[in-house]
Amino acid sequence: MGQYSKTSLGKLEACHDDLQTIFNEVVKYFDNSIVCGHRTEEKQNAAYKKGYSKLKYPKSKHNKLPSMAVDAIPFPISWDDHDRMRYFAGVVKGIAWMLRERGEISHDIRWGGDWDMDTDLADNRFQDLVHFELKG
Repeated sequence: MGQYSKTSLGKLEACHDDLQTIFNEVVKYFDNSIVCGHRTEEKQNAAYKKGYSKLKYPKSKHNKLPSMAVDAIPFPISWDDHDRMRYFAGVVKGIAWMLRERGEISHDIRWGGDWDMDTDLADNRFQDLVHFELKG
């Protein structure tokens, strides 16, 4: 289907191999943009100050190198289309599950729309619908 721009690829390349494997598969079925991979101290603390993150540097999985977190959004980008972000998250989680079952990745993935991974989206107190991170 889609393919990543050079900008998205650059951000994805700073991520853990499992995230690269997942999102290189996802883009074949659902066009999306990689908004953020690794975050520096300055960028992490700015995200915290703006309320985009609940964690200061170096506590976020974005702060590891390679990054254990990635922010991805359906393309074309619409920050207000939360239904589409939720749908996209289902695709990402399904593909990640399949890759894990096949032994192609070693981590489970957690989405910022269901932090406790109980599939109840109503109990989520902090919505980060573009955030995906590796568990463990």
